[in-house]
This record gives sequence, C-alpha cells and structure tokens, in this order.
Amino acid sequence: MGRKSRRKAKLRAADRLAQRVPAQPVYQAKPMAKPKAIAASVQQAVLPAQVNRYQYVIPELRQIGIIAGALFVILIVLALILH
Repeated sequence: MGRKSRRKAKLRAADRLAQRVPAQPVYQAKPMAKPKAIAASVQQAVLPAQVNRYQYVIPELRQIGIIAGALFVILIVLALILH
C-alpha cells in the first residue's frame, strides 16, 4: 500500500485558496471633503475599526515615555556625580 502524498494535499489547498474571491474591504473610502476645522479633519481620519484595534497603543507609549524620561534623568544625575 502506498502512502498518501502530503505534497498533493498542499497543492490542492493552494489551488482552493487561489480560486477564492478576494474579501471585500471592511469599510468603503469616502471622497475627501474640504475640512471646516482641523479638529473635524482629524476626527474624520480616525475610523472606528482603528480605534478598537489600537486602543492599547497610547497608554503603552505613555509608559515608554515615562520610563525613557526617568532613565535620562538617572543618566544625567550619574554623569554629574561621576564627573
């Protein structure tokens, strides 16, 4: 008895993926309108999907900034003490 070829199964799976219809975009881009104010244009640029997707970024950037600032202060204090 011969063994089944895994390579043929992979090729069949790749053929099925190639035949799929591309997925529809999650959102439709709207034509750009002239913004009335800067805040309004910024508000239009942020999509609800992006807000949910990157909600953790701002707190992490704040933590990184605090840690980096503390390290710079420590380095400056050490440089003054050791010099």
